[in-house]
Amino acid sequence: MKSVLFLSFSGYYEHNGISKKKLAQIKGLEECGCDVTNCYYMVDSDTGHRLWMADGSIVIDLGTGLGGKVRKRIDYNPILTYIKRERISFVYMRSEHNASPFLISFVRRLRNNGVKIVMEIPTYPYDQEYDTFKGKCLLFADKICRKSLAKQLNAIVTFSNEPAIFGQRTIRISNGIDFDSIRLKQQANGKSNEMHLIAVAEIHYWHGWDRIVVGLADYYKSYKHNACKVCLHIVGEFSGERERNEIMPLIVENQLNNYVTLHGKLFGKELDEIFDRADVGVGSLARHRSNITRIKTLKNREYAARGIPFIYSEIDDDFEEMPYIMKIPADESPVDIHQVINFYNRITMNKEEIRNSVRHLSWKNQMKKVLDSIDIAVYENKNSLR
Repeated sequence: MKSVLFLSFSGYYEHNGISKKKLAQIKGLEECGCDVTNCYYMVDSDTGHRLWMADGSIVIDLGTGLGGKVRKRIDYNPILTYIKRERISFVYMRSEHNASPFLISFVRRLRNNGVKIVMEIPTYPYDQEYDTFKGKCLLFADKICRKSLAKQLNAIVTFSNEPAIFGQRTIRISNGIDFDSIRLKQQANGKSNEMHLIAVAEIHYWHGWDRIVVGLADYYKSYKHNACKVCLHIVGEFSGERERNEIMPLIVENQLNNYVTLHGKLFGKELDEIFDRADVGVGSLARHRSNITRIKTLKNREYAARGIPFIYSEIDDDFEEMPYIMKIPADESPVDIHQVINFYNRITMNKEEIRNSVRHLSWKNQMKKVLDSIDIAVYENKNSLR
């Protein structure tokens, strides 16, 4: 059994999507037979101390204030010492666009000690996500150092189709699914004179949900009494004023308050109940705004795991040929609600068949691709998730 360190530069928060993904990846590695240590940085909410943690135990207390912030970015010696002491043979590191001379030195020293290391870049390309002055300043150091950092790695893990990133070979995987944590919707996908659309995410401009709100406005301008009633449920908070100002005025000006519901954040039973009512999921409709053509989003996979057909505009190679998806043009045109209704009425797959179609996208299978690519032999866990 191989010892693996899963290294991330941020902590874990209840109901946070990224936190859930990281925990699911760790579970996937364990299902492949790895002994995984979860190493992460966090700020103690009570004391303000900045800590590097390993499976809930303190590796190093970096202190408080500016000194702690600086040490986080320059002092990786405690983690290196921990890796040596625990005889870790493989490090899976999650990038936060934080390449620096200090991180380069850390990775080089790991390699010199015989440790294999890969770095996951969750979204690529990512420069366009930094559109404020502060954001561009934060990105500056990363842009200077990232090619040198990449050179020290064994590989870069990507959810894109890029064969190489920053001059380093890639391991191309899909965002995975933790089927234990995603419940199949309870109500059957039925046809009626009422349709419920669900859009779940922290709302960013690249989601393009203003396009579907405008589409609803157009639909209701010519609405007939016996036509299908279409309702949109948006679950999640606006990431900023830009996103709020793109959507809220459209709802008010077009008198869509009875057809668009902003639920805010929902979790657990409340979220399950909304999914039970949902007929069609709404994925990203404007990744072109951030110059991304291909991406494998977690949300598309959650919709499929829930047994719900869905719409999106990017290229997602895991779903392009599936009969339960509808592609929306990657432009600024409103979503044609009549076409969405027709798409839904043509679907013949039931919720169980939709869920079963993505069984191969389990996190176990995705993490096995990583292990196989860097020739890490592990003992198969026969009791792992199928």
